[in-house]
Amino acid sequence: MILIGLMAPPPGQGQANPWMQFLPLVLIFGIFYFLLIRPARKRQKAVQLMLDDLKSGDRIVTSGGLLGTVVEVDRTTVQIRIADNVKVKVTKSAVVGLQETGGAPSSTEA
Repeated sequence: MILIGLMAPPPGQGQANPWMQFLPLVLIFGIFYFLLIRPARKRQKAVQLMLDDLKSGDRIVTSGGLLGTVVEVDRTTVQIRIADNVKVKVTKSAVVGLQETGGAPSSTEA
């Protein structure tokens, strides 16, 4: 019994170029880099800059959905006021963004 997979290619047909075998892998990696990795890094840098620039008086949103005003910023925590006489300490990593200055839309708008 002859194993076809182990036989040498017939005369006249050369071996495939090894670079042509790697080309699809390089293209797939390039697509993943430009569609997934690069935008995620840009977002991560923007969030880190926002966290580094937090100051008292900034209106923020936490990952848990709390809206509040920054009262005090420590190295790893942020104290926010979420209502009159109600202050909460959260980690900086829980802050996901700044509130828009336009305010929340009223319930009468459609």
